[in-house]
Amino acid sequence: MEKQTITIYDVAREANVSMATVSRVVNGNPNVKPSTRKKVLEVIDRLDYRPNAVARGLASKKTTTVGVLIPDVTNVFFASLARGIDDIATMYKYNIILANSDQNENKEIQVLNTLLAKQVDGIIYMGNKITDELRAEFARSKTPVVLAGTVDPDQEVGSVNIDYIDATEKVIAKLIESDRKNIGFISSQIANPINGQYRLKGYKNALLSAGITYDESFVFESDGSVDAGESMAAQLLEKGIDSAYVTDDELAIGLLNGIINAGVNVPEDFEIISSNNSKITEMARPKLSSIMLPLYDIGAVAMRLLTKIMNKEEIDEKTITLPYKIVYRGTTTLEEE
Repeated sequence: MEKQTITIYDVAREANVSMATVSRVVNGNPNVKPSTRKKVLEVIDRLDYRPNAVARGLASKKTTTVGVLIPDVTNVFFASLARGIDDIATMYKYNIILANSDQNENKEIQVLNTLLAKQVDGIIYMGNKITDELRAEFARSKTPVVLAGTVDPDQEVGSVNIDYIDATEKVIAKLIESDRKNIGFISSQIANPINGQYRLKGYKNALLSAGITYDESFVFESDGSVDAGESMAAQLLEKGIDSAYVTDDELAIGLLNGIINAGVNVPEDFEIISSNNSKITEMARPKLSSIMLPLYDIGAVAMRLLTKIMNKEEIDEKTITLPYKIVYRGTTTLEEE
């Protein structure tokens, strides 16, 4: 025999209170007498009542659900961001729907529309770049959107990041101080504005300040995988490159493996700095020097910004820049300042 669904009406009748009182108890509203709260909670426990989120959403026109669009759920960079998002969502009583786009622009649109069809109250986007098609979907849906670890060069969409230009400029300058003159810029997707506009600009700025001519052949693009990094090591060495700034930690580990496999000493003869300081930077041998993005904080602040937008709270700044640090480990001869 199928179990009968217990409704808020059943709880109200059994507890001899109004449905509004039951709703206040369920939602943690303090405006309920302790004795009444105790009585309602006892009935909820006895009847095994579970609030219906869909019904609540229909009544309030809110689902208290946020969609998180992630390009690669297996990548530790995005996993760290998602942890920060989830913790703040829980704090503000929002549920998370995590959707993976496999770094495919067409699938990204499909996944976004699937999330919107679920009537999510907001979207956190962690993709590589905002395409024109994606921007059009954001505008058409009128659902609040915040970017986490992704930039909008037009600054139309709220976002949380670090100053990628400044961070890259600083690490390239440190490599130059270490007497490196042939510094490679090793990147995944140059089409991603963080890489192709911001980080590359920081790289060029540092070279210019040091009087070193920018050489386009020192810029390498790949799919960002460990295998890609390992396979390009020979090309870098053939060009006489003596150090590398790498935009992805997995790519940096692959490059490190390839350089060592070629019989080159790291860091004495070749230095490497990566960009995100995810957990895997400390799993490499030697450990990777890296720019330390506050990954958890980027996710957490993005979620808090989204709650403000969804609840129409006052916002001081919708383009938020968080501080970063540079961590020097075994892949560089540099030391902490």
